[in-house]
Amino acid sequence: MDSRHEKLAAVLTGFSTSLQKGENVLIDAIDVPDAIVVALVRAARARGAVPVVNIQSGRVNRALILGGAEAQYQLAAGLDLARIKKMQAYIALRGSENIFENSDIPAAEMRAWSKISRPGLDHRVKKTKWVVLRWPTSAMAQQARMSTEAFEDFFFRVCTLDYSRMVPGMAALKEAMDKTDAVHITGNGTDLHFSIKGIPANPCGGEKNIPDGEVYTAPVRDSIEGVIQYNAPTVYQGTSFADIRLVFKKGKIVEATANNTKRLNEILDSDAGARYVGEFALGFNPHVLEPMQDILFDEKIAGSFHFTPGQCYDEAPNGNNSSIHWDMVCIQRPEYGGGEIYFDGKLVRKDGVFIPKPLQKLNREYLLGGAK
Repeated sequence: MDSRHEKLAAVLTGFSTSLQKGENVLIDAIDVPDAIVVALVRAARARGAVPVVNIQSGRVNRALILGGAEAQYQLAAGLDLARIKKMQAYIALRGSENIFENSDIPAAEMRAWSKISRPGLDHRVKKTKWVVLRWPTSAMAQQARMSTEAFEDFFFRVCTLDYSRMVPGMAALKEAMDKTDAVHITGNGTDLHFSIKGIPANPCGGEKNIPDGEVYTAPVRDSIEGVIQYNAPTVYQGTSFADIRLVFKKGKIVEATANNTKRLNEILDSDAGARYVGEFALGFNPHVLEPMQDILFDEKIAGSFHFTPGQCYDEAPNGNNSSIHWDMVCIQRPEYGGGEIYFDGKLVRKDGVFIPKPLQKLNREYLLGGAK
């Protein structure tokens, strides 16, 4: 057994989900090696929990959705919901040899499956202790422009980071965001104003996603004015997008362009809430520096923020409901063009670096152990 598997399994069953004796945990594995699943089963049992395993395949999932009928979707979603209702915890490992596996599924079929399967997702998010992580594959290494061996080393280094070191800085950032009304973001092609008044900020330091490192809230739904130019590529519903630019008026996306403007607007027309934003978050994982078209990594990039069309979280409610939740990322470090974030007129981050002293504990130098 690879010791890195055992170390990661200990993090996921311990720090991330804090499994207790007698708790049921669903280990949901998509295109990952048996060895990490075995490590998780053993780690869960060592804590007295009861592991249940679900093995999936991306290619098989595509076949099930493509050309499927509503009755089939309803049956599958009902079984998933019944199973997750018996769980107290959920650990998902998601590998993929092809990030574009679902690119040829018609938009209407993706919308139907997303809508019908939503109750199971909602129950998992709201009613269980959960954590989700990607699994390193050669495809991910290619996305990151790294050798397979180097990417695996990077993956385990990121995923077994001492996340407790983030706690003081996250607490300070939460306090600052909870006190803020007006947010102003500037940068290349970006001049955005909105309010976050009265919407709670939530620190994420290894308990929901691995890798982790963000604090999120949501904008007041109708408060967003201006334009944002994203500079990180993104894959959503099997389609790759770059150079996304959104224009907002009274909170609504009134203009959306990208390298694939037609498909972008098809997704944003999924339902009434898809053209409004459900999340605003600042990312600061010190090991994650470059986009790799995998959102669990990209949304944590040091010096980034994401501004997310679609569904809001219950922990940061702004009243927006949608079948989509599309984390789009903008990096503000100097090599990506820089940028500023202001809270109530005060500069809090410039070119990806936090300025106020309490927030400096979220800067790379501190998180990597190079500052006190």
